[in-house]
Amino acid sequence: MKKLRGKTLGIDQGEEQLFSDYDTGGDMWVSSGPRERRKRVKFSENYLSTPAVHVSLSLWDVSNGANLRADLTADSVDETGFDLVFKTWQDTQVARVRMSWIAFGEVEDEDNWDV
Repeated sequence: MKKLRGKTLGIDQGEEQLFSDYDTGGDMWVSSGPRERRKRVKFSENYLSTPAVHVSLSLWDVSNGANLRADLTADSVDETGFDLVFKTWQDTQVARVRMSWIAFGEVEDEDNWDV
């Protein structure tokens, strides 16, 4: 469990399109085997320490001709941002992916200052 020592909780959220490979013939759509896409996300304001980040799919456009395989993660999380990561493997064909995220953590309190 993450325990916050301050009294100010910051919640930041967003949505990012990672790729659209259908129109361009990109590797997520036409290739097979292990594939990965990542996108760096910067928080709207820095956190005081590493926040908790949750990611989810908000759009997943896939072929129905193969098994659906996906691994979603938030990687390299720090006080300023993180990497959204989508992975697939074998014969899965993915046309487009959009991911949503939400981060929770301690932020600076403007009323908390030293003399």
